[in-house]
Amino acid sequence: MINRINQILISGPMVMASLLLLLSACKLDLQPLPGSIEIEVDKAIDRGFDGIIVYVNQEGKSSFYSAGWKDRENLIPADPHALFKIASISKLYIAAATTKLVANQQLSLNNNLATLIPEVAGSIANAGKITLRMMLQHRSGIPDFLYDPEFRNSDPNEDYLTTASIIFDEPAHFPPDKKYEYCNTNYLLIGEILDLTLGYSHHDYIHDSILVPLGLNHTYSLYSEVDPNDVMSGYYIGYDADLKSNDFTRPGGSMVASAEDVGKFLRALIDGSLFNAEEQAIYSSVYEYEHTGWLDGYTSIARYHPDIDAVVVQFVNTSSDELFWLELERVYKRIARMLEKRP
Repeated sequence: MINRINQILISGPMVMASLLLLLSACKLDLQPLPGSIEIEVDKAIDRGFDGIIVYVNQEGKSSFYSAGWKDRENLIPADPHALFKIASISKLYIAAATTKLVANQQLSLNNNLATLIPEVAGSIANAGKITLRMMLQHRSGIPDFLYDPEFRNSDPNEDYLTTASIIFDEPAHFPPDKKYEYCNTNYLLIGEILDLTLGYSHHDYIHDSILVPLGLNHTYSLYSEVDPNDVMSGYYIGYDADLKSNDFTRPGGSMVASAEDVGKFLRALIDGSLFNAEEQAIYSSVYEYEHTGWLDGYTSIARYHPDIDAVVVQFVNTSSDELFWLELERVYKRIARMLEKRP
């Protein structure tokens, strides 16, 4: 769908829309901060967002903000407790699950890909040298299946290695561990590794070892597990259809959650509620404590601000090109600045 939409939108009107977004973003940088987060969230709708949800957890208190539409066709207002496709924020949960298996000695960060998934040994360059640690840290050099034209025609229900086969026999982007390059194939393969190690779906393991202990009752591994009416609709600028029914099932991008649940998870990931001391040390050595997410129609940011002890989650049910992402970041940063200026 990503490539199909891009084909539709590479046109004069889209270029003009991008330029207008850039001008709007520059203007936003010059505007003074409003008197409240509510006002900033309301103004975000005037910047081309269909709907926005913001969740803040600070000093033991949670605040919820929303504006715009949950479903613009049926004129349903944005609900701060609605479910949302969190896209690559899902990678935090997979990294946490992997951490627990490493601490339990069911996996080692030094295991190489060829040993972990023998089927790919002759199909992925440097499989014998790429370690689990490198895949977690996006330092493998493996090409990203998401940007291959063949992916647009793939079946959402196919097994993980069938999806991975899109990049089989392609040259590595760089030698293992020589640089960083964000790559969805890393977490697709980690999903397969977790399933092989556990002997059952890593989705069930995440549910039992992470979601249940933390009481995250509004977090799901797959869109198919939820009532579609509970999920915020998703829109791509210049493309009229609601993209909510597009089902992304691959590990590292498939999860659905409320903003509050993402905030609670991020807080637990940081404060020791999720991990014991050994697990915390392992996680800190391999992955980050924040993430963004992007799917057609869905953009998200989840971060912790240690100087003000605040977890901030921003969901916007609109997506477009890189210039639009800059607009999302500017709104997020303005909200963070407002929290910093609070007495």
